[in-house]
Amino acid sequence: MLGCLGTTAEKYKKGEYVFRQGELLSNIAILVEGQLFIRRDDYWGNSNIINSIELGEMFGEAYITPNSGVLPNNVIAAKDSTVLFFEAKKIITTCPSACRFHAMIVQNLIYAISDKNRKLVQKLSHMSNRSIREKLISYLSEESNKQNSPSIAIPFNRQQLADFLSVDRSAMSNELCKMRDDGLIKFEKNRFTLLM
Repeated sequence: MLGCLGTTAEKYKKGEYVFRQGELLSNIAILVEGQLFIRRDDYWGNSNIINSIELGEMFGEAYITPNSGVLPNNVIAAKDSTVLFFEAKKIITTCPSACRFHAMIVQNLIYAISDKNRKLVQKLSHMSNRSIREKLISYLSEESNKQNSPSIAIPFNRQQLADFLSVDRSAMSNELCKMRDDGLIKFEKNRFTLLM
């Protein structure tokens, strides 16, 4: 199937751009090693992490249609990473043999897009909270539910978490300390324990 779909693999070092803001895309990508951040950078160098792309996740699919325009964000390797690129036209056009595997790929693509939309809605629910504490509680609660444990590891360092939640890092760090002092959480680096 990889040959049928015009697949190529590329490696990226930490900090390298996979896609740059303003590019036109024709490929769907899947992360097979490492971690990527979808990041928006403004004119003055301020960054905002829109999302984290984890192993097995797809990206770029929202910008492959003819009228989707250019990519509004950068995609950057958060760790050394390997990405598979699939030619979008070859995915949505059935191969001459009309094999069942191609139909499974299209089905899985739809499921992946649906899953991605749910994650964006979840991020919007964090962002809709007014205070830093409410944003942190929303995000940490979701991660606890996802990992099925009160003790969790998140995919961000402090600056990345602040960028993800669109808050000031020092204000967020102060709020984390207040939450710890109030007996709501314990934390060390990117590991948190939610307390009752």
